[in-house]
Amino acid sequence: MLLTGTQLESKRNHRTLFKALNFELDAGQLLLVEGHNGSGKTTLLKTLAGLREPDAGQVLWEAEYRPQFVWLGHANGIKDDLTALENLRAMQTNSLPPKTVLEQMGLAGHGNRFPRHFSAGMKRRLALCRLLLSDAPLWILDEPQAALDKAGIRLFEALLSGHLQQGGSVVMTSHHDIGLEGQHIRRLGLGT
Repeated sequence: MLLTGTQLESKRNHRTLFKALNFELDAGQLLLVEGHNGSGKTTLLKTLAGLREPDAGQVLWEAEYRPQFVWLGHANGIKDDLTALENLRAMQTNSLPPKTVLEQMGLAGHGNRFPRHFSAGMKRRLALCRLLLSDAPLWILDEPQAALDKAGIRLFEALLSGHLQQGGSVVMTSHHDIGLEGQHIRRLGLGT
């Protein structure tokens, strides 16, 4: 198992979000965390990413994978005072040319523009470039389709499908349908 959650529990303001939560994730799998607003989806992802500790239980990683994940939360994690290309160079951990990544994400010709002039959807596409600029085997994504139009969602789904087909794994939340046929998707319901 790449990642295992055992008897996880998390509370916020004296309210239990989830308890006795168990799951496993293998290479090539997508774990889709579902639930209503306030059910603890983001809290669970932050726990997996090491941004918060569980109140009970434990997260177990296959040793070599712990340092090898990409996190994309609600905030895009881009700097408005850097150009799009400068942002990509700052987040890059592989050798893929940033201009190529901009083209793949439908942002060709915007490399020298500042993200403060981008629409919300363009900012999200720029943030999603992080996935292409990393060779991390695990993606932890909180509402990655937020602010994307239909074309942006199709681009994201193509990225997701390619990553899974290459043996990568994903844990994500989404309020949108995932258009992946033939992929190994496991669902984890919170607050249901």
